[in-house]
Amino acid sequence: EVQLVESGGGLVQAGGSLRLSCAASGFTLDDYAIGWFRQAPGKEREHISCFSSSHHTSYIRDSMKGRFTISSDNAKNTVYLQMNSLKPEDTAVYYCAGGIKQNGNSCPQWYDYWGQGTQVTVAS
Repeated sequence: EVQLVESGGGLVQAGGSLRLSCAASGFTLDDYAIGWFRQAPGKEREHISCFSSSHHTSYIRDSMKGRFTISSDNAKNTVYLQMNSLKPEDTAVYYCAGGIKQNGNSCPQWYDYWGQGTQVTVAS
């Protein structure tokens, strides 16, 4: 059974940091790329980042470069999203997802598997 489990969310003051984890089971990071998304209340889901172990590539949305980084621990089959200098507008539910990355694309065009999400709340 394929499963993605996010953790690491919580309440943090503006300017603080959080590290989100996405633990995958049922497949390895060499099989699927992992993407991070977020959705704030009343807003559309936003793509943040993706990581492909098999292609040795990663992507961070331009507006988040310098604050967010993505990394992995393949031995733990886990992808991390390190978020620094957090702002109240970063408040959202953060999701990770697994998909096949096509050659020539920075990230998968679609994702087959999704986690349940983890809440991040940044207080001003």
